Amino acid sequence: EGISLYRHYDNRGRLTSVKDAQGRETQYEYNAAGDLTAVITPGGNRSETQYDAWGKAVSTTQGGLTRSMEYDAAGRVATLTNENGSDSAFRYDALDRLVQQGGFDGRTQRYHYDLTGKLTQSEDEGLVTLWHYDESDRLTHRTVNGEPAEQWQYDGHGWLREISHLSEGHRVAVHYGYDDKGRLTSERQTVKNPETGELLWQHETKQAY
Repeated sequence: EGISLYRHYDNRGRLTSVKDAQGRETQYEYNAAGDLTAVITPGGNRSETQYDAWGKAVSTTQGGLTRSMEYDAAGRVATLTNENGSDSAFRYDALDRLVQQGGFDGRTQRYHYDLTGKLTQSEDEGLVTLWHYDESDRLTHRTVNGEPAEQWQYDGHGWLREISHLSEGHRVAVHYGYDDKGRLTSERQTVKNPETGELLWQHETKQAY
């Protein structure tokens, strides 16, 4: 059974309302610059967005709760203020890469990159995560405080074959299969004993073309 939708536009081609066959209507409002400023749902709930002179969203309000954003001179998000008034601050390097983030909960995360721009290390309240790559710049494994966390394996074509990690003493993995065109044909999830390799559980889904 089809679904009928009736769309209305203003003289500038902007969508102003969508009404279904039951008469439930969603409305859209814009400012003079053409930015979407409000969405009103059929139930009457209104969400609003305000913008600065450069067209960047500076606040969103939904259900009476407001989240605001501040930007630095380069136009990057510098501060987010959530509905509870808590701030999250962001710092960037000269290449626009995020190097530090202060969370709403007061935690600070830091990020380090290599000369090619790949993330190599992140720090989060005493947790140091290292990211490792192969000669083709493909992510191969990740460690947390020196302990193995996740592994990525590839085949001769460079296609991702397996992602695995340790969880509660088991090796949990997802295995991917492809056809000769590189299309994903299967996804198999397994749980194994990491010491003996014994298969404890598996589930597979297949995709036909």
